[in-house]
Amino acid sequence: MKGLITFALFLSGFTTHVLAQNNEESAVKEAINHLFAGMKTGDSTLTRSAFATGAVMQTIVSKDGKVSVRTESVDDFVKLTGTPHKEVYDERIVFSKILIDGPLAAVWTDYKFYVGEKFSHCGVNSFQLVKGDKGWQIVYIIDTRRKDNCN
Repeated sequence: MKGLITFALFLSGFTTHVLAQNNEESAVKEAINHLFAGMKTGDSTLTRSAFATGAVMQTIVSKDGKVSVRTESVDDFVKLTGTPHKEVYDERIVFSKILIDGPLAAVWTDYKFYVGEKFSHCGVNSFQLVKGDKGWQIVYIIDTRRKDNCN
């Protein structure tokens, strides 16, 4: 009987931990999805809400066999997404990996980017998020961009 009670308590604690982790993963995904929903709808307020103050955006650039990292302005990015434009910016992501430790999350997403219905490029996003007073927000994003091997 004592063993059964111990097992039930263990199972209860494990279930609570798994549910809490799933809730946090959902909240992390929601923060990232705000970024892409804002891009797609041209809603700069929604796009901005995905980013923490002081967030950094970078892109890995490969040109003529040389790899470099280009830093982009979050403010310029938010302005670009909110400025009226003819075509929809549609980045379609797949969550590949989410790691969470307290207020820190690391997320890996594969993506394909479309301008309107036209395929532009694909790659991978790597996000770092922090959970603060405003919930989960992106503090760092770096991506790759390519036009081949985009299955």
